[in-house]
Amino acid sequence: MSEEMIYLIIGMALVTYIPRMLPLVFFNAKKIPPRLEGILQNVPYAALGALIFPGALLIHDNVLFGLTGIGAAFLFSFFGGSMIVVVLGSVVVLTVLTPLF
Repeated sequence: MSEEMIYLIIGMALVTYIPRMLPLVFFNAKKIPPRLEGILQNVPYAALGALIFPGALLIHDNVLFGLTGIGAAFLFSFFGGSMIVVVLGSVVVLTVLTPLF
């Protein structure tokens, strides 16, 4: 194994370990401040949106196809649908509307 590969593995290990270690070091209190807790609760949704949004726009030659799916997902989630309802609802809407695109 080359020296460059070893440095790469060590670097990836540090990048993975540090975000998991920092909360244990700095938040040794039993209660996280409410404002920080609210921010942390929204991080998974923000990351998921950042990962999915570009792909949704590029899924079809017509960008309106992706925007239609995003709009359907937004409406299903706005009216309180669970994650599976949002995903399956968007898939059904796009399947029904595919002939239009």
